[in-house]
Amino acid sequence: MLPASAPSQTIAEEPPARVTRGLDALNFLLADVRDGLGPYLAIYLLAVRGPEQGWNEATIGLVISIAAIAGLVAQTPAGALIDRTRHKRAVVIAAALAVTLSCVVLPFISGFYTVAATQSLAGIAGAVFPPALAAITLGVVGPKAFSRRIGRNEAFNHGGNAASAALAAVTAYAFGPVVVFWIMAGLAVASIGAMLLIPARAINDDVARGLDEEGGGGDRHEEPSAWKALLTCRPLLIFAGLMATFHLANAAMLPTVGQKLTLVVGKDYATSLIAACIVAAQCVMVPVAMLVGARADRWGRKPIFLAAFGVLALRGLLYPLSDHPAWLLGVQMLDGVGAGIFGALFPVVVADLTRGTGRFNISQGAVATAQGLGAALSASLAGGVIVWAGYSPAFLVLGAIAAAGFLGYLILMPETLPGQAGAGGSRPPTGAALQPSA
Repeated sequence: MLPASAPSQTIAEEPPARVTRGLDALNFLLADVRDGLGPYLAIYLLAVRGPEQGWNEATIGLVISIAAIAGLVAQTPAGALIDRTRHKRAVVIAAALAVTLSCVVLPFISGFYTVAATQSLAGIAGAVFPPALAAITLGVVGPKAFSRRIGRNEAFNHGGNAASAALAAVTAYAFGPVVVFWIMAGLAVASIGAMLLIPARAINDDVARGLDEEGGGGDRHEEPSAWKALLTCRPLLIFAGLMATFHLANAAMLPTVGQKLTLVVGKDYATSLIAACIVAAQCVMVPVAMLVGARADRWGRKPIFLAAFGVLALRGLLYPLSDHPAWLLGVQMLDGVGAGIFGALFPVVVADLTRGTGRFNISQGAVATAQGLGAALSASLAGGVIVWAGYSPAFLVLGAIAAAGFLGYLILMPETLPGQAGAGGSRPPTGAALQPSA
């Protein structure tokens, strides 16, 4: 049961400017923080530690997978915590401090287990940010404005990624790959100030968990297990499997590009080039996220998500065609389309499937657990294929998985936009299946 408390605030038609600025700043500053070190960690371990200290592509992939699994295990408890707590700001601040700690200690450690432990801590903390940001946004703007506001969130998120990557590109050549750790720690600390710009009273905690504005009582506050939430709603279960497929194909692509660039151009330039790859992709993601947020309620969710899978498959096909850094940078820009769509639509589809149930965040956690499993396996899969057959086969395998995801979404996933017919002419799914039985 949720503890008894005062009623949540009524959703304002237009949030105060301070709250809007706080949401913008929070998404901008947490952009790199919530995604972890990713390709930078792979470059650092391969270029600075290297095979002489026991770090090769497979070992690096294992560390990234361990951290991803830690985040995976934390996804569902994080979603349940965000549903239950009325102190969402404190949860975000605590997670930001944990990420800061994991970043600042990394340059001073070198052992496999200690590196894996710090990255696992970051993965656990990072699991808090996506459901917390989505819940806070829903609690501030309400369901009617949610799609558009999520698009704006993602635009600021990608802008933050581009800015931090540009900063890394400028400073990495002078200070080496280690500079990325300091940048991320600084962003995590700055995000605390942004979180404090949003007053607790501006967040309607009932709406933030997917209830109607007036909230509810009794059984509506009892939480199912995450897997029950999935298994009792077939469209949500299908969506979870498809999101796992998307991340199985996508998660390892950029780290693999980073490792390939390290071998092609050397460690002195690899960090700057991978930062340039990120900047290029993020600059594409900003308008894509804004477009998706503005048009998702007109075009529907399904055709836009199909485009994300199609572009991801195309990337896997194009990477092997050349080792030239300019080509790799150009192909990486396509990540801006797929990732821009995913970030803007993922919470919207979950909100569609859970509207009125109070299960929004625990359902986010359940689906994120599935997609986290895909991401965790992605790095090890790519690393193993690289060691066994090389980089080009690894990209082709990842692209083939994305193509399978495209077919799965096309055939199995219904349209979730309220008021539109689903796949095969059926009505779109609702959150009724997630309601507890009498």
